[in-house]
Amino acid sequence: MTEMNLARVSQLSSAVLDEVDRAVVGKREALRLVLSGILAGGHVLLEDFPGLGKTLAARSFAQTLGLDFRRAQFTPDLLPGDITGSFVYDQRTSEFEFRAGPLFAGLLLADEINRTPPKTQAALLEAMQEKQVTVEGRTFQLPRPFHVLATANPVEYEGTYPLPEAQLDRFLMRISFGYPTLDEEWEILSNRMARRREEQELEPVVDAEQLLAMQAAVEATVVDESVGRYCVALAAASRTHADVLMGASPRGALGLLLCARAYAVVDGRDYVTPEDVKAVAVPVLAHRITVKPELWMSNASGHSIVESLLRTVATPSAREHLAPGPTADV
Repeated sequence: MTEMNLARVSQLSSAVLDEVDRAVVGKREALRLVLSGILAGGHVLLEDFPGLGKTLAARSFAQTLGLDFRRAQFTPDLLPGDITGSFVYDQRTSEFEFRAGPLFAGLLLADEINRTPPKTQAALLEAMQEKQVTVEGRTFQLPRPFHVLATANPVEYEGTYPLPEAQLDRFLMRISFGYPTLDEEWEILSNRMARRREEQELEPVVDAEQLLAMQAAVEATVVDESVGRYCVALAAASRTHADVLMGASPRGALGLLLCARAYAVVDGRDYVTPEDVKAVAVPVLAHRITVKPELWMSNASGHSIVESLLRTVATPSAREHLAPGPTADV
């Protein structure tokens, strides 16, 4: 794997976002968060209403990042072997051979993950955590890079199996796109008429090997101790909030740090600021917070609690030695 400096990572990240912008209109900030999650080496849950571009975004990132793309439609009758793969008897050789499932891809779109039973969800989440699958006692390594973009519908709960908090915690970020503005929605229609076909092909900006080099380069991002302790303070404060039954674990604090590093690089810097932490705080922490049951019918939510923490937890002051690095003006 070739080495890559942070300035080059920032340039390539901007090029990736510019290309994805051609397909997913008006969602630059949400797309920046998704890309930050990928550069941080994690998996992302896209939770929003149908028709807001979740599947399109996943396919667009796969194309621009040069990753092999697979889509698995999660249904109530989906079995673990349907996504991991299984052994099939080959009559020509009189032996069982392994037929890989859709998990063996660079980027997997797990569509409507909350519509499949917990056993199949567990098979997917085990692969996300361990980067491997075990079928009939044999272990198979998944390709690198391997990322999951899962989608969930937040309103239709009939016939669904909502992910418990322990499984939600395996997703580095949970992101919502939201509805476009009227001008953005017209741009979507206008673009569709202009290209005169349904499919939209995007150009690859990097390949799988370059993406691995980008992820390795992000590890060199400078994080001051005050910023790291700010991540810890936010996660710790979520555990003592009056409306919270269960707050973010240390994995939440680590997720803040990892995503803030990647977000800073995407933004053209080789150091992390408290504003980077704030930018990723809601996507990283909100789904790791469980509101007290008596407040379920109120406006209290993980999102609102994280926003209140950002207002109340002291933000570290600027430090003189954190001068802009070589990527600051990229």
